[in-house]
Amino acid sequence: MIKGTAHKFGDNVDTDQIIPAKYLVTTDAKELGKHCMELADENFPSKAKPGDVLVAGTNFGCGSSREHAPLSIKGLGLSLVIAESFARIFFRNCINIGMPILESPEAAKEIRAGDQLEIDLDKGRIKNLTQNKTYQAQPFPEFMQNIVNAGGLMPYVKKRLAAS
Repeated sequence: MIKGTAHKFGDNVDTDQIIPAKYLVTTDAKELGKHCMELADENFPSKAKPGDVLVAGTNFGCGSSREHAPLSIKGLGLSLVIAESFARIFFRNCINIGMPILESPEAAKEIRAGDQLEIDLDKGRIKNLTQNKTYQAQPFPEFMQNIVNAGGLMPYVKKRLAAS
């Protein structure tokens, strides 16, 4: 179960807005997190708290295919991204690094900045405690949940290889 405060962004947030190119000199998630979303909101890295939830509109994560973008979100300590839709390569990069995401057009449109959320990833259920509303997103298939729960694709594969 994930509980956190919503931080709201709009449509077509690209990977350069998520993490500006000048910070791509490292792959350290914590370092990248210090600059997450600063082009969209320069105070975001200091406002966001570990466990909070980023909520966005359509086509979140469009642009380049760099893994730095989801790494910066994870490095800041955000627990989840909810969007109306994701750019496909960003979607896959999130799974690869173990960053949970959910697509829910209704939730993405109705959740407001500051709303308190409670999310059950296994069921894809998003509860907006502030507005007393519940939304249903498509949960990940079990194998994708296993990858996210393992911390990403590489830890998942290492675990599977060690077990065989």
